[in-house]
Amino acid sequence: MTSSFPEPGPDALDFLRDGGVLGELIRTKDWREHPLGPPVVWPQSLRSMVSACLNSPVLCCILWGPELRMLYNDAYIESMGERHPGALGQPVAEVWGDAWSAVAADFHRVTLTGRGMIRRKVPLLIERHGRSEQSWWDFTATPIRGEDGRIAGLLNQGSEITQQVMAEQQRDASAAELRDLTEHLSLLVEERTRDRNALWELSSDLMLRCGFDGRMVAINPAWQRVLGWEESELLGSSLFDLIHPDDLPATIAGASASAEGQSFPRFDNRYRHKDGTYRHISWSTRTAHGLINAVGRDVTDELAQSNALAASQEQLRQSQKLEAVGQLTGGVAHDFNNLLTVVRSSVELLRRVDPAAADKRRRYIQSISDAVDRAAKLTGQLLAFARRQALTPTVFDVVRNIRLVGEMMDTLTGSRIRVRIDLPPHPCYVHADASQFDTAIVNMAVNARDAMDGEGRLTLRVRRVESLPAIRSHPVRQGSYVEVSLKDTGTGIPADHLKKIFEPFFTTKSVGLGTGLGLSQVYGFAKQSGGEVQVDSTPGRGSTFTLYLPWATALPAEPELGVPEPLLVGHGTRVLVVEDNVEVGALATQTLAELGYVTAWAVDAQQALAELDRTPEAFDVVFSDVVMPGMNGVELAREISRRHPDVPVVLTSGYSDALVHGGAGDFELLQKPYSFDQLSLALRKEAGKRNQRRRSSAT
Repeated sequence: MTSSFPEPGPDALDFLRDGGVLGELIRTKDWREHPLGPPVVWPQSLRSMVSACLNSPVLCCILWGPELRMLYNDAYIESMGERHPGALGQPVAEVWGDAWSAVAADFHRVTLTGRGMIRRKVPLLIERHGRSEQSWWDFTATPIRGEDGRIAGLLNQGSEITQQVMAEQQRDASAAELRDLTEHLSLLVEERTRDRNALWELSSDLMLRCGFDGRMVAINPAWQRVLGWEESELLGSSLFDLIHPDDLPATIAGASASAEGQSFPRFDNRYRHKDGTYRHISWSTRTAHGLINAVGRDVTDELAQSNALAASQEQLRQSQKLEAVGQLTGGVAHDFNNLLTVVRSSVELLRRVDPAAADKRRRYIQSISDAVDRAAKLTGQLLAFARRQALTPTVFDVVRNIRLVGEMMDTLTGSRIRVRIDLPPHPCYVHADASQFDTAIVNMAVNARDAMDGEGRLTLRVRRVESLPAIRSHPVRQGSYVEVSLKDTGTGIPADHLKKIFEPFFTTKSVGLGTGLGLSQVYGFAKQSGGEVQVDSTPGRGSTFTLYLPWATALPAEPELGVPEPLLVGHGTRVLVVEDNVEVGALATQTLAELGYVTAWAVDAQQALAELDRTPEAFDVVFSDVVMPGMNGVELAREISRRHPDVPVVLTSGYSDALVHGGAGDFELLQKPYSFDQLSLALRKEAGKRNQRRRSSAT
């Protein structure tokens, strides 16, 4: 079908140029079936007005033809809401409905008279954005004449002034409210004045006005009820005369600070009652017009109750401590008595055995050695739980250690437990005691094995996390941590046991199947290493133990080269033994002599320093206990390094606060009880370093 409208020439739609969104919409809209027809056939008068409207910066709309069809600009869009773009070319009455009905008479009057009009602050209730809105408008209507000179449409320009009108209304309302408030405040001041006078008279709290020098200007009747003093006895006197001597300096300092404009809002002190006793008063103060205004409450009885409660709580804490110590002592006594029984029985048997029965002697000696090892492990677990073991922290990769422990996991758990290890592809460095870490993993794995009764699935997982979750009473802590979790499919842990599982000697295993110290070691190691341990468990569905250790930014140190193998011969290495215990000192020198070392013995640090100062070249290494009267072993080692930096020091200790809190520094530490192998290795390692340094300096 051929259109009856002419094809537009190249300049036919120039009047829409730079017309913004509406200009483009008019250009692209299909007008062929529209009563206005395509823009190319619009009369010149309409095209001219449309061009002016589209380029106007103010809200502008052309109402054209008998039905007043709408052609508007971009500025008009915001006021229309969801009506745009469907309103383009539609009769204004259909678009605006009731809102148009409110102003239609004004627009029709312009059409009839040919004279423009202007209206201000016209209220219109319009449907916009899915709801009815009250709005206000300033607008004009100007007649548009066609080519025949008759009125063909109207030009509507205006602006929405809703916010302005609402602001004016709010301002008027605020002004009215302020007038009402002023009247109300006047009444309130009168009422409060009456109330203040009544409060002054009836209050059970002490009220006071005084100068910065303590001179009392006014007091209320509560002074007589609380402290027994009449108004006539106190006015004009100094309140400092009533204050307990111990509290007087702080009170005078507060008054002086107030005189200098400093804040001194609250303080407590004791005031003398007329009967000679003292009452505790808690004060709130402020200054005004050169005076101190204060309100004081008698808190004597409250303090007495609080002190009684604190004493009761302290008594309860002491009782709980005694109970915990009793449990700990009982567990230690039980285990150590078992070990001592083995040692004593083996010694007695050695006395009775035929010297020729070598096998029996070896068996009894092995029993003694095993008992000593178990006793050393027991003390280590106790110290770990109490966070008192001397750790040897180094930077190591948790992933590597878990991989090495995993290689022995099948042997540890048995063939019926399937072990799965989930490790990240990158190293996870921590700064902790690697040996204690391995022990903690083994302890948790053994606990999981026993919970599964030797059959199930155990999953070890390592990953990096950026915060430490809220555990027990601790809030969430931000920072990088390495998370090591062991998840089992065992019997789970009852809710009433969850809070006890880390306590020493707490165990649900049968007698002889566990000491109750394995998880205590895990807990103590985690806390002393700056981390945490958490347990999640559902009875019948298994448990997950999660160890958190702080992420280390430093890299592991390079392994030392040239460390000697353990040798049971000293080859004449000269050792200065420093030990205050006679039995241990004698045994140490005898042991070293048996190993081929040449020894000298000093009973304390001062004697050792004197010996070294006299003949420093006489010794290859110093072997010193840590716990000694006067200067301890760590302090001695530092002093030797200062005076004789060429003489190495090996320290030994069963337990020492100095090691727990400060560590052994850069010095080699040998834990008691030690074997011949361990002692010889430590001494030869340090002596070897010295000899290597001497050879290097000689060349």
